[in-house]
Amino acid sequence: MPQQPNRSESNKPEPVVMPMGGHRPPGGAFAGRARGPGSKPKNTFGVLRRLWSFVGPERMRLSFIFFFVIISAAIGLLTPYWIGRAVDTMKSGSVDFDLLRYFLIAMAVAYVTDACLGFVQGRWMAGVAQRIVVRLRRTLYEKLQQLPLSYFDSRRHGDVMSRLSNDIDNVSNTISQSTTQLMSGILGIGGSLVMMLVLSPTLTLASLITVPLVYALTRIITRRTKELFKAQQTQLGALNGHIEETISGVQIVQAFNQEQRAIDEFNEINDKLRETSYKAQVWSGLLMPLLSVISNIGFASVAIVGGILGVKGYLSVGVIASFITYSRQFVRPLNDLAATYNVLQSGLAGAERVFEALDEKEEPADAPHAVEMNAPAGRVEFENVKFGYKPGEPIIKDINFVAPAGSSTAIIGPTGAGKTTIIQLLTRFYDPSGGKVMIDGIEIDQYTRDSLRRSFGVVLQDTYLFTGTIRDNLKYGNPDATDEEMREAAKLTNADPFIQRLPNKYDTMLSENGGNLSQGQRQLLAIARVMLAKPSMLILDEATSSIDTRTELHIQEAMAKLMEGRTSFIIAHRLNTIRDADTIMVIDKGQIVEHGSHEELLEQQGAYYRMMSSASVRGQAEATAAEAD
Repeated sequence: MPQQPNRSESNKPEPVVMPMGGHRPPGGAFAGRARGPGSKPKNTFGVLRRLWSFVGPERMRLSFIFFFVIISAAIGLLTPYWIGRAVDTMKSGSVDFDLLRYFLIAMAVAYVTDACLGFVQGRWMAGVAQRIVVRLRRTLYEKLQQLPLSYFDSRRHGDVMSRLSNDIDNVSNTISQSTTQLMSGILGIGGSLVMMLVLSPTLTLASLITVPLVYALTRIITRRTKELFKAQQTQLGALNGHIEETISGVQIVQAFNQEQRAIDEFNEINDKLRETSYKAQVWSGLLMPLLSVISNIGFASVAIVGGILGVKGYLSVGVIASFITYSRQFVRPLNDLAATYNVLQSGLAGAERVFEALDEKEEPADAPHAVEMNAPAGRVEFENVKFGYKPGEPIIKDINFVAPAGSSTAIIGPTGAGKTTIIQLLTRFYDPSGGKVMIDGIEIDQYTRDSLRRSFGVVLQDTYLFTGTIRDNLKYGNPDATDEEMREAAKLTNADPFIQRLPNKYDTMLSENGGNLSQGQRQLLAIARVMLAKPSMLILDEATSSIDTRTELHIQEAMAKLMEGRTSFIIAHRLNTIRDADTIMVIDKGQIVEHGSHEELLEQQGAYYRMMSSASVRGQAEATAAEAD
């Protein structure tokens, strides 16, 4: 497409119309932040269920991993039993060395096997986790391409980026670190409890005294950490938003000498993040020490009761040794699961923010019988069109006009009058709340959105270039164009001379948004990109505002050739650029107050006449000042 949005990129290498400034939805760039501290996942099991839907083809691998976990758990249950039997080979001053040797060899083989299985589990689980996260990140990125412009207008870009990076990284860590631990923990607890009951129900009862304490402690702490981890992710998104804005706008920050203000704002957000992260880590860090105390209480009770039973001859020393090992294997997974639950909360907080974005409404689907817009004649009609970004606050009020096919229509008016909103309705970045927008007699919602936007070429005042070569940027809207066509478009827009002066000419690499070029050079490339795309209709939004007067003459000549036979809409504040338009519409407060040709509007001596007179006075003053210099 001729010009690509700086808020989001199309998921197809085809022209799409760029957002064009003007009115922004309520809240602007700083609105729509994620919920603040105190919010918690609405449905933990719902989030887990949705995560499971991304497992997909990994379910077979997870089955093998689970099989290995079962084997490891079985080994973990056998070795304490063998320890007890090995102890019992030593009775009354004699040792059964053959039986002792058998148990020692069996335990050595079991421990080596368990270590090998643990390595395989870890390696496979890392691969499974990364593939799941790849699918999740891809799904979120594709979703972002389908969301309407209003979604990006109402959120900080850094917060959106944080969902793609930090939040999904938290999900990745949770899957890779917690899945096998949860599996083995549950099996270890269940198996150890069974073996403990087999060895001694009395000792089992003594050891279970710790379970209610572990449950109560875990519930109290995780209830608090759940809130803190969600708040931590929210504030991390706010921090990323601030960083993204200040780095992207570093030139403005420095131009207005606001470096200290940017630093102060960063420190304020960073301090809030530090405070929340500190609280989250402190609360989650309390869990393990307290669980260790509870575990020691359990071991002490087992030792006391076991000692009494051993002295009275009810249990052998080997059984007591086995039981103590089983009790450790029973309590340790409880502690691990409690600690894992904290990690799980962090991952669930990130997953919920990802799913919040996935649940956002996409752009409305094309109408069931929508048709492709192929080579439109370009007759544009607005019929009683109304629109407002917020209910009850209209921006556009009963706009009516017809732009004949192949005509040029200039739209002028004060800032905030609704000029850009008209263009955004025409290109279906927003749909009107009333009335009809038609092209060639058909309402635009009856065309497929892709074909509608491919039919427009857009040049904005605030251009956007992608990281890559000049060749890549020029061919972005028309990848099949030949190099000769590309150079011809660059020559027509007077971009070729400065490109030829660059070290690698058309293969020169551009930094982000063409930061290594001047604003005027970026504008020339943007115009050349539109010219190469050869759209059916044009939208020129202050297209020559960053070009010097001499270059502007070349651009206007090229634009005149480009506009021949194409329906064109020109938004301009420099009124000398729209004198030759077929129709000039003066917009004020969302309404057309005047329309006609340049001569007709001057004869009316209305708003356009006053604007031209004011522009003439300014031009004479500037010329006088230039002569004085």
